Amino acid sequence: MAEEYTKGGQPIIRGKVDEDRGWTPPEVNGEIRAVVERHLAQFLPARSTVWHEIISDLVHIDVYCFVPTPERPFYTLVTSGMSDLPMNVPEGLEDMARAELLICLPPDWKIGQLGDTLAQDDLEDFSNYWPIHMLKYLARMPHEYHTWLGWGHSIPNGQSPEPFANTSFVGTVIGPVVTLPDEFVSVQVDDQTVWFYGLYPVYAEEMQFKIDTPEGADALFEKFESAGVTELIDLQRPNVMTSRFSSQA
Repeated sequence: MAEEYTKGGQPIIRGKVDEDRGWTPPEVNGEIRAVVERHLAQFLPARSTVWHEIISDLVHIDVYCFVPTPERPFYTLVTSGMSDLPMNVPEGLEDMARAELLICLPPDWKIGQLGDTLAQDDLEDFSNYWPIHMLKYLARMPHEYHTWLGWGHSIPNGQSPEPFANTSFVGTVIGPVVTLPDEFVSVQVDDQTVWFYGLYPVYAEEMQFKIDTPEGADALFEKFESAGVTELIDLQRPNVMTSRFSSQA
């Protein structure tokens, strides 16, 4: 199949589902999970709960939720299990084959008092649950579609991108974790590296800019840095392509 490129000259990566595969029991790598858990505890000591996946296919994706603290006054959600299996990375990028994903939510996000029934009630509303769904979907996607995710990749919300729930965001860009120290972004497990990436929900104009400009994600994240955009979701944040920040970076 011929390679496809965006208007900006970036390769388009298309995965393919093996429709004849059937259900495949997840392969759990206990050694990697233990190292990832210790790594998270080193930087995020206030873990409150884990949302365990009940039925898993290919990989078992859990989501760790760390409650707000005075030092980090927001929720931090991190996947565990995406790195159990290596992704199908291009030749020469084998060191990028294992990864986990992170996103942050404001302290007033409606996930209730964790551990009680209110949390479950809140999460039954997709306008509250969509960031968790996005984490789980993207963590599974590389394994299901025999592809990979890495820094700068953009994923639209569907073939004809629709907003996530009650938001104006229509896709996600994989980027840096900026709310934690540089030492957080990777951890070594024997001769393998597990990378941690931040998820950035984006507006349609931001996604199009990333696709159309030759500098791609580099140019978009320069604009994000100028605007103070991080992996902490802000439903009211300015669109960097239509605000005063659009003339910067």
